[in-house]
Amino acid sequence: MHQELTVLQRFAGTFLKDVNLGVILLNTDFELIDISDMACKVLGVQKSKVMNRPMEQIFISLPPEHQLIQRQILDGMIIRNHALSWTNNQQRYELLLDSNVLRDDEDRIVGAYIIFKDVTNLRSLEEQVQRSDRLAMIGQIAAGTAHEIRNPLTSIKGFLQVLRKTFEENGMDRESGYTDVMLSEIKRINELVNEFLLLSKPKHVSFEAIDLSQVLKDILPIINNEALLHGITVEYEALYGLPHVIADKELLKQVFINICKNGIEAMGDAGRLTIIERVDKEERKVNIDIRDTGPGIPLFVIDKIFDPFFTTKAEGTGLGLSVCQRIVHDVGGNIRVSSKGFGTTFTVSIPYS
Repeated sequence: MHQELTVLQRFAGTFLKDVNLGVILLNTDFELIDISDMACKVLGVQKSKVMNRPMEQIFISLPPEHQLIQRQILDGMIIRNHALSWTNNQQRYELLLDSNVLRDDEDRIVGAYIIFKDVTNLRSLEEQVQRSDRLAMIGQIAAGTAHEIRNPLTSIKGFLQVLRKTFEENGMDRESGYTDVMLSEIKRINELVNEFLLLSKPKHVSFEAIDLSQVLKDILPIINNEALLHGITVEYEALYGLPHVIADKELLKQVFINICKNGIEAMGDAGRLTIIERVDKEERKVNIDIRDTGPGIPLFVIDKIFDPFFTTKAEGTGLGLSVCQRIVHDVGGNIRVSSKGFGTTFTVSIPYS
């Protein structure tokens, strides 16, 4: 019996320290009595600062409905495979959570446990496959119909320009104004067709070893000019000796310009845009963080922002981020977004060899 207990104790200690699971143990006063290293990482807490503290104090800054664990767990509420999103200050996680109470030999509740698995990569992969399928379908439609749309538009535009000139010569200002409206709408349709074509695979893609630092330095003047117009300051934190990645330089410029412009527009007339270079040696990826100080993205919107045609802008087409994601996916990378009440961070990750 003594030997069995020792083995169980050793397993419990190893389980909390080494296993790739989030584990939280609570007593009947809803106080945290143990927590695994992985749970600390996901929740963004230090073990020494949260041990033996009430759970309400640990997450005091969050409203009750957004807290990971509810007090009702001690009433015997059993949870199995509950999917939820959690965002600490740095990163957003997709979690699969189980919980139950712990009972003594007389069936009295003496505590509770919560176990969760980080399934962010699985969820991202599933969403990536679904989005790629949709983008491929839209791209095929775009490539097949773009010319058929453009040809009649060109004819209509030409005749409208002739009509406008005739109206101007005859002093028919109101009719001339109508033609201006129609010409601007034709221009908008043309721009939409152009974005459609970006969703289809570009014909002239040049994959080569590129320095992401140089890509960012090339587009900084464009970003700075856009920021000046909105009263936004731009900070760029470069990292010396960034590993080269295999990608198309011009397409990546398009990705970073699009994400930066979105951040600038989200901030309105004041704020700060920060571009940070990082290397994740464990995952062998170069990460570019683009962080704004805007109002943030609500949870009910954040899962939809990469969907084709989803937009919150009055004049937006909802294709910009879809195009960005396709470009990054094509080089084996991914784009993550995290937002927690204030500010948003887009992280572009691209593998290096």
